Amino acid sequence: MYKILIADDEMIERMVLRKKLIDNFKDRCEIRVAENGREVVDKFRQFEADLLILDIEMPGMNGLEAAEAIRKMGSDCSIIFLTAFNEFDYAKKAISVHALEYLLKPCDDKELVLSVEEAMRVSILKKSSSQIESYEEGSRSQASTADAILRYIEDHYGEELSVQVMADKFAYSEVYFCRLFKQHFGESFISFLTDYRIKKAVELLKTTGMSVKEIGKKVGYEDSNYFTKVFKRVMKALPSEYRTTDQ
Repeated sequence: MYKILIADDEMIERMVLRKKLIDNFKDRCEIRVAENGREVVDKFRQFEADLLILDIEMPGMNGLEAAEAIRKMGSDCSIIFLTAFNEFDYAKKAISVHALEYLLKPCDDKELVLSVEEAMRVSILKKSSSQIESYEEGSRSQASTADAILRYIEDHYGEELSVQVMADKFAYSEVYFCRLFKQHFGESFISFLTDYRIKKAVELLKTTGMSVKEIGKKVGYEDSNYFTKVFKRVMKALPSEYRTTDQ
């Protein structure tokens, strides 16, 4: 269960924010609330949240001060600041405590949800030693997320791949994965995967004696008729026309 601690000195703001999180994430999250920075620090000692969503302007101890205190405890939890004040000093201080996001009130619901989803992904990567780390972290190298995704496609293009499968592998929501993929590759995941599979099919047609049906299966198409249809749509020709010799 992903643990979120939200803080705002306005009761209505707290209630609205909590409801938005419940509506979007349902039973994926355990949510607790605080009225000020001091209460955030006290509750964090017991709750150890994965994500803090903090208003900045709160009486006593504000959100930035609470975040600083929690960082001094050694926590690397994700932090999202919500504030009605677009002030440069606030933004600089948010950077100093390694905040994940700095959102202005009233923030767009989609922007909030995407930020929380990214915080969840970060948390999963920190806690997991699964295949995700091996592809995305790669022995703690500096490989980018785009490189990790591309390597996964290269290694698994012949398997059953979908947006859902890829999003799960890299701990994203499907919406966030699609957005990220389009940003890095300039086209949708399905379009990219189709072109990649057909490219590999062309190589096999030119260099092996495998049948069209065998090649279709090898590049991820169980139905040979569907493979032929996709191939013709992409290459404007039938698979057999790409043979270098008669098979």
